[in-house]
Amino acid sequence: MTTTPWRHLPADLALAMRPRLPAAVQEIAAAVRESPGAGAGEKFERDVRTAVRVALDRFLDLAGTGEPALPPRIREVFVALGAAEARENRSPETLLALLRVASRLLLRTATQALAEQRPVSVAEVIDLSDAASAFIDELATAFTDGLARQLREQAGEGDRRRRQVADLLLSGGSSPDVVRETATGIGWPILDMIVPVLLPPDQARDARFRFGADGVVAERGRDAVLLLRAGPRSERAVLAEALDGRGAVVGPVLTWTEVPQAVRLAERTAEFVTRGPEPVFVDDHFAALALRGEPGALAVLTARRLAPLAGLRESQREAFLITLGSWLRHWGSRSAVAAELFVHPQTVSYRINRLRELLGDDLEDPQRRFELQLVLAYRS
Repeated sequence: MTTTPWRHLPADLALAMRPRLPAAVQEIAAAVRESPGAGAGEKFERDVRTAVRVALDRFLDLAGTGEPALPPRIREVFVALGAAEARENRSPETLLALLRVASRLLLRTATQALAEQRPVSVAEVIDLSDAASAFIDELATAFTDGLARQLREQAGEGDRRRRQVADLLLSGGSSPDVVRETATGIGWPILDMIVPVLLPPDQARDARFRFGADGVVAERGRDAVLLLRAGPRSERAVLAEALDGRGAVVGPVLTWTEVPQAVRLAERTAEFVTRGPEPVFVDDHFAALALRGEPGALAVLTARRLAPLAGLRESQREAFLITLGSWLRHWGSRSAVAAELFVHPQTVSYRINRLRELLGDDLEDPQRRFELQLVLAYRS
């Protein structure tokens, strides 16, 4: 088959078929609209009718010529339709299926138009089939070019929006409405807790691919910052496995408005912790950060360690904290605590037992006990 098989089309095809064009346009457009996966709405129907009319006119103009199938002006009609389909999130498979429907109907319509005028030979039917198939292939190429162009533009716009979300979160101080609207544009309708992860610069591309829609990445020259929405993929065990061997420092889980503070804590941790193959978690180094004078670490540590007491009345909470501080200083001596606070030893026992209920294993874990001492010293 030649590259221009319409050169062999019958000379009387255009004369026979043009009176049937309005009906053919309606028939083919209707069949396309009713095909599985076709779009809906007035605009889609109008676009389909336009495309079918332009395609049929061009097909008849090609009969008996060696011209290219689609000059730029006409090709752009089908490129634009492909782009429109991409914007509606319809797949290439749907487009190509619709074109196959159009190809069959074009061949049938052309054959019937000729048959109404005179007998049609087998050779002419074969020539019509070859020409229709080749012409539809050209349309398919234009369609898919438009679809691919639109997808590239959407991907570029998506990347731009994701970078914008990362920049807004990292810089802080932006209008909450602006940040939420921008986050919604990348598929984050709810903006709540964020986990920042510091990575070497060469890990930025992999992080975008690995965490997909759950994270945004900002490249800062000296490092890359992955900002993950809190959820199953940001849990410690999952991150420990996903980030193994990547030189990562995982910041604390904080609200989206506290991202700059969380990133700073990760940066400060990276200054004194040697990175190995396993990721470093800032949660393990709050005490060290606090002793280095990092107020953000003390604030986060205080909120976390004293969170179980948040439901107490203010006066009760204060009494419990004073008792806890004395108990930690005196290594759990009930009599020493009672003497210092001028209360009955049974009162000390009651408060400590209640604190054990609230704080659980924290009172038995040496690291947590030390952190509690830091927090209570900070309060005073």
